[in-house]
Amino acid sequence: MPIVRLGFTVVVCVLALLGGCHRTQPRQDHPRAAAGVKVQDVTFSSATLGRPMQYRVFLPESLPAGEKFPVIYLLHGGGGDFRDWSNFSEVAPYARRGLILVMPDGGESYYMNEVGAPKNRYKDYITQDLIADVESRFPARGGRQSRAIIGISMGGFAAIEYALSQPGLYGFVGALSPSIDVPFRRFNLRRIDQWWKFRVIFGPAGSQERAERDPSKLALSADPKATPYIYLTVGEQEPLLGPNRRFAALLKRRGFAYEFHTKPGGHDWGQWNAQIPGCLEDLLQQLNQQH
Repeated sequence: MPIVRLGFTVVVCVLALLGGCHRTQPRQDHPRAAAGVKVQDVTFSSATLGRPMQYRVFLPESLPAGEKFPVIYLLHGGGGDFRDWSNFSEVAPYARRGLILVMPDGGESYYMNEVGAPKNRYKDYITQDLIADVESRFPARGGRQSRAIIGISMGGFAAIEYALSQPGLYGFVGALSPSIDVPFRRFNLRRIDQWWKFRVIFGPAGSQERAERDPSKLALSADPKATPYIYLTVGEQEPLLGPNRRFAALLKRRGFAYEFHTKPGGHDWGQWNAQIPGCLEDLLQQLNQQH
């Protein structure tokens, strides 16, 4: 057997073993609702993914006839699902302040159209199917200035990528501990399953497909005046501190409208919950200025 083929076979076997060692535990679901806020789960057929998809919504319990509300899309991190924001954060009370909070499911896709799995068009799903379904089903105020997206970790990466590659969709983007360095992470034998996943999603290292999904490269060519406002945060004890500081410096150098915050803490909901109020209060202030 040729050496290259043998090497590929070994990689596949290792990945299979790693996958076999993974045990899926039943996920508990206890949404942190709030007085005056309604929780609703939706399942609809996604044309781009070709299958039913779920999302969760927090919205005001009282919906005056004819009134429409801004929509905030909340993206979970790797290993999570559409329940995470409702189970682990205290975002529900913000719906009471006149927001529709939409929490979609992104699997492990980084919310991208995957290079190695063309049927997994998660970016198209989020930016086309989901927006269309939300705005047809709920009293959602349409238009860029009434639409925002906020993500943690994997979801934060997607929020930044969307801000730079499709600036006309959202007026405000929040990224909490975004995995900003994912497209240029190097091969690591101890994380071979992660390396393979990134290759499927982003394409081979050094490829044009990967460069087109790299926020640092996108920030070099994007128009700062057309890009939505970016609210960037990271924990002071997490490995992503350095990459995000460098990305914030790039945003500053190119003249983007942004702010960058750090707080003590790691890559977890404790630190993200400390960052969420500042992000959402800033978002509400931006909305008040626009309307």
